Amino acid sequence: MGKVNVCLKRGYITVTSLIAILSALLLAITLFSHGYFEDEEVEKMHAGLHAMYVISIVTLLLTILGVYGACKEKQWPLIVFTVGIILGSLFMTACEIRALVVRPQLAEEMKRHYLDMLPLPNANEGFLDGLMYVQSELQCCGLDQGYQDWGYNISSSCLCTEESTNPCVAAPRNSSLSEFMVDDQPVMIYKEACLPYLIGDEISGINAALGIMMGVILLWMLAAVLGVVILCRLSQKDETPAVVYSPEAKAGNYAVLVDAAEYT
Repeated sequence: MGKVNVCLKRGYITVTSLIAILSALLLAITLFSHGYFEDEEVEKMHAGLHAMYVISIVTLLLTILGVYGACKEKQWPLIVFTVGIILGSLFMTACEIRALVVRPQLAEEMKRHYLDMLPLPNANEGFLDGLMYVQSELQCCGLDQGYQDWGYNISSSCLCTEESTNPCVAAPRNSSLSEFMVDDQPVMIYKEACLPYLIGDEISGINAALGIMMGVILLWMLAAVLGVVILCRLSQKDETPAVVYSPEAKAGNYAVLVDAAEYT
């Protein structure tokens, strides 16, 4: 069995330990999500949470085997780790490709989901609370048709402020915001609708998640390559120098340099 280069072993252990840390973080996030969300929300996320549990735990176990195999220079743990990490990389690559393919469809589905909430006065309270926060933060009003989506009762979160950077328009004088009028001056509200901002933010989040997944895939592939290199090195046999037989060595071919009689 060949000896593994120290730098190669340290690099492999570093990469594998980093994967273990990411797996532990994923497991912690999954446990937190399971306890943070309410029972109804957890039921909707049931399949996703189970998948995160399986991925994080299996990956953590594989990394433990991989580090053990590298430290003890044992082949079977390294083989299990390398095969598992390669299969995981292929699975994540397939998920990445599928997500890239369906990403345009996700934007259309999100648009339909938000448009189903119209008219806004009839939407549920939880959605309206979230929309009011979005209107204040993103400086927009309504979903599709701007402030008209609110009808007569325009939300006060649509009011423009001195720090507003997005364009504003005058609110209808017969709206619920007329109480904010001062000296018969029109009340200014945000002109643009929130739907493009909402979809853009969610698509940006999806792109960020896909980018993180790609980084994880590359990290896993690097660990797999290092594992294969270590296995190849362990499979090699160290060459030992050949022993050459010499008849002269057997005969004891020595020469006397000084006659011992001279010292008697």
